[in-house]
Amino acid sequence: MTAVPASPAPTRAVPTRRPGSGQPGRRGWLGGGPGARRWRRRLTVLGFMAPALVGISLFLVYPLLAAMYFSFTRFDLLTAPAWVGLRNYVYLFTEDPTVWKAARNTLWLVAVLVPARMVAALGTGMLLTSLRRGAGFFRTVFYLPALAPPVAATIAFVFLFNPATGPVNGLLGRLGIEDLMVIFLAGLLDVPTSLYEAASIDGAGAWQRFRYVTLPSISPVILFAAITGVIQTLQYFTQASVAASVASGSATTGGGVSSTFGYPEESTLTYPLHLYVAGFRYYDMGYANALAVVLFVVAFAVTLVLLRRSRAFVNGAD
Repeated sequence: MTAVPASPAPTRAVPTRRPGSGQPGRRGWLGGGPGARRWRRRLTVLGFMAPALVGISLFLVYPLLAAMYFSFTRFDLLTAPAWVGLRNYVYLFTEDPTVWKAARNTLWLVAVLVPARMVAALGTGMLLTSLRRGAGFFRTVFYLPALAPPVAATIAFVFLFNPATGPVNGLLGRLGIEDLMVIFLAGLLDVPTSLYEAASIDGAGAWQRFRYVTLPSISPVILFAAITGVIQTLQYFTQASVAASVASGSATTGGGVSSTFGYPEESTLTYPLHLYVAGFRYYDMGYANALAVVLFVVAFAVTLVLLRRSRAFVNGAD
């Protein structure tokens, strides 16, 4: 008889340990693989951003969500909110006799005040960049009005420009020399002088240098000024309330909800003032939050429109 050789015992594959892995045969989550490195970078970035994210969540996201919720309720700060659905919005768009007057006044300020301030700020910035002597002194002088408190500046403006008693009652416009001038000045100083020199060599005049060199170079600054100016003007509150109180011969704004808001004949009533009256004179917080939500939507929509339209001219983009 011939011996039958025994079959070899089955062998089991031994997993190989890859370099940098925590376990055999696969890469650990905290190992040295590309995925682990990406996660570590994300966690590091998230750690640095955590304070800002917490602040945004507490002071922006939560108030916005709360305002949206309260806008669908009847709430007077004394009793629990009662759900009323779209009733506040229906009243806003169809029944409130004052909201459209306030909205027209606010939109008029946006249409007139924002362009006037931008043109005045840009003109002042160009004037200061062209000075050869005393530039620092004049920059300080032109910036000083921006340091004046809004209440004091508004009171001075009312007394100076009062159509009946003001010393310059023939002047109807505002003098918009404010902090915008510093923004435009920084943008103008950042324009390379070589571009102006090349344009001059090519025979470009002052207007052509402004049109084809200055404006394209500071287009991001113009966009920033337009967006921030519109948002600030949509929230026009302090100046309008103080101007109404002073023009009426009283100064009761600091003592609560003034009865002079909008004086005379609601010509100084702005949308934020109407919102304030609804919430703190009539204690209709549900309706006031509805007004606030609509204001937010309008400001957000205007910002989106400006950003989309800006692609045609910012930095010469197509």
